[in-house]
Amino acid sequence: MVRAAIGPVHAQGTTLKEIGLEWSDLETIEKIIEIFPMPVAVLDEMGAPLLLSDAFRLRFGPEALSWPSIREILDGRAGGWTTIHRPGDADGLDLLLARSVRVNGVQTLVIDDGASPDLLKKVDDLQTQVGALRKLSSTDALTGAWNRAHFERIIESEVNRSLRFRQPVSLIFLDVDHFKTINDTFGHAAGDAVLRELVRVIGSATRASDMLFRWGGDEFVILTPQTGYRQAAGLAEKVAGVVAGKPLTEVGPVRISLGVAEFSGDESHEVWLGRADAALYRAKQSGRGRVAVDERGASDAWAAQSGLSAVRLVWQEAYECGEARIDRQHRELFDLGNRLFEAATAEPRSAGDVATALDSLLAHIVTHFADEEAILAEQGYADFAAHKRAHARLLERAMTLKAAVAEGRSGLGDLVEFLGNAVIAQHLFKADRAYFPLFANAASVDPHQPAGSTDPVRRPDDSLGAVK
Repeated sequence: MVRAAIGPVHAQGTTLKEIGLEWSDLETIEKIIEIFPMPVAVLDEMGAPLLLSDAFRLRFGPEALSWPSIREILDGRAGGWTTIHRPGDADGLDLLLARSVRVNGVQTLVIDDGASPDLLKKVDDLQTQVGALRKLSSTDALTGAWNRAHFERIIESEVNRSLRFRQPVSLIFLDVDHFKTINDTFGHAAGDAVLRELVRVIGSATRASDMLFRWGGDEFVILTPQTGYRQAAGLAEKVAGVVAGKPLTEVGPVRISLGVAEFSGDESHEVWLGRADAALYRAKQSGRGRVAVDERGASDAWAAQSGLSAVRLVWQEAYECGEARIDRQHRELFDLGNRLFEAATAEPRSAGDVATALDSLLAHIVTHFADEEAILAEQGYADFAAHKRAHARLLERAMTLKAAVAEGRSGLGDLVEFLGNAVIAQHLFKADRAYFPLFANAASVDPHQPAGSTDPVRRPDDSLGAVK
């Protein structure tokens, strides 16, 4: 049978039922896939096999999922029907077509070994049914948000992705202030309507990459990939403002309290969630209707370790100073620097691509230096004159090197290294950091924050009484 063939995968607890599909017709779908007269493999979000048809198992076996040509399809590097072949088939005598379809987190690989169009249509129908069941099992029936069971299923993969790519991930824990009073005053039906509208409003204020989960009652969790605690705090404040700014059904405007915590890199997700919950508690203690932030996270440690890569500049949230235009231009410096590195190291190298990337970077540096100087002058920066002179020296050296490269007196590598190290990395890490304190209060800090607290409480508001 298929389960015996998959073996170790199912021993680890990866089955369709264990990812949340509990409906009675699931057994029927599983059986249909197993006996389907085509090679079909159903995989979870991490690419582990959930089901293999008998045709797949007998002709290829589970090991086929690791073939390079199939991995390209599963990883999204090849779209539509793509030619695959067995490793070691130098003569190309066993060429086949395969494609992958993903619906609601379930991925289906189909290998065309001469099947009829009717069979291919049936595979698509099965994939749609499995995806629909998966989505139904993962969403909250009342609000349409993801449910807590789905959070438990995906959080480990999000943590692993964060560690693998050294990208931060944060949680925002929130609940509705005085929700019990809403239920007592307007009735539970009105309370349910508030929750449904709350989910819709939060969805309009968050990004496509963010995931909203109903945790229970009026409590919700927002999972924010590639986001450190600073950016997550800004997102939480945006959400709180949008919710407070419009009526939710006949109940009128409501307010929410939010707690933010970034994954630290060396904690369980239960501890991480506990820190977000504790931040939420502090937000409610401090008067409700605001955001509290636990200012700890892996992004700070990674920023301290990374600096300049030999081939790529890696932006970290800890490089932000708090002034929106400067931070945006600094991120663009990193992007343009990376484009120049890629153009300069490409094989074969295109002189036109290098020239375009170089001109774009230099033009942005000129604009950024001018804008930064205007902002620092407006802020009355004490070392403004020295900072402006440093800009002038860097630009003069960059233009001198560019001319030397054009005349053949210097190599392109010297110019690229100077721009990446001296202009982008070292100037940001050293000279620019000296003015960061000017913008330390860009996000307002509650003056009523308890002494010794490790997280600022943002968006102070009038107190509404005891903590829920």
